[in-house]
Amino acid sequence: MKRKLSLLAAPYAVWLFLLVVIPILIMAVYAFTTSDSAATLENFMDMGIYASVFVRSFRLAAIATLICLLIGYPAAYFMAGEGPGFQRVALALIMLPMWMNFLLRTYSWMAILENNGLLNQLFQKIGLFSFLSGITGEEAQAFQMLRTPGAVTLGMVYNYLPFMILPIYSVILKLDSQLLEAARDLGANSVQVFWRVILPLSLPGVLSGVTMVFVPSVSTFAISRLLGGGTQMMLGDLIEQQFLGGAYNPHLGAAISMVMMVIVVLCMALMNHFGEGEEQAVML
Repeated sequence: MKRKLSLLAAPYAVWLFLLVVIPILIMAVYAFTTSDSAATLENFMDMGIYASVFVRSFRLAAIATLICLLIGYPAAYFMAGEGPGFQRVALALIMLPMWMNFLLRTYSWMAILENNGLLNQLFQKIGLFSFLSGITGEEAQAFQMLRTPGAVTLGMVYNYLPFMILPIYSVILKLDSQLLEAARDLGANSVQVFWRVILPLSLPGVLSGVTMVFVPSVSTFAISRLLGGGTQMMLGDLIEQQFLGGAYNPHLGAAISMVMMVIVVLCMALMNHFGEGEEQAVML
């Protein structure tokens, strides 16, 4: 039986080796060598000049993840408490934007946020700019929403919010209703049932959602390029610049990629460790 399972797993192992292990090894070789194939650590030392990009990437990714959690958990909790018909409609509405192309969804926000976009046109129609001009004494024609950190964060929240809602919804939906009934029978009110039972038991879904949102957010480049307008460079943009842009330096790009990968893995390990601790506390 074990031999049959090993044979069935062989194609996946080969696929994993070709598309994951080998690229990581190639990246490691580039990171620790120069263009003359000499071993060096200068690629990692040169990353200091991009410290602000690292800080911006992790800060915006953390903010976007937090916003997704604040929106996604109540949405998932509400969905799980409704009937099957409502859940099907809600899931369809959540998944509907994901059926469109990622770039198309991001371009649509450019049309909404630009200076002559839909939002600024709406504000102009309702007389908001005239009202502000009367208060401040300065003429206001448009809000600068595009090419700002807020626009980049909004794009990440919009594109990755389903990845927060779905795992939390799945976990809450599978909670044993007898546990909730037992908590109420023991005198717990609705708030206590949520904080003492539902929230701790739903933490695996929360941690899964946080990981699924934070990892692509910290490495995004399309959102920051389109909505940031080149003024909000993130790690994904920096890496692409080293491999495809005018500052062609694949060795530095590989070093940045390795550091980012290690940081992300450490963050994931920390969240998994925290989740295991919470699960043990609930078991006790």
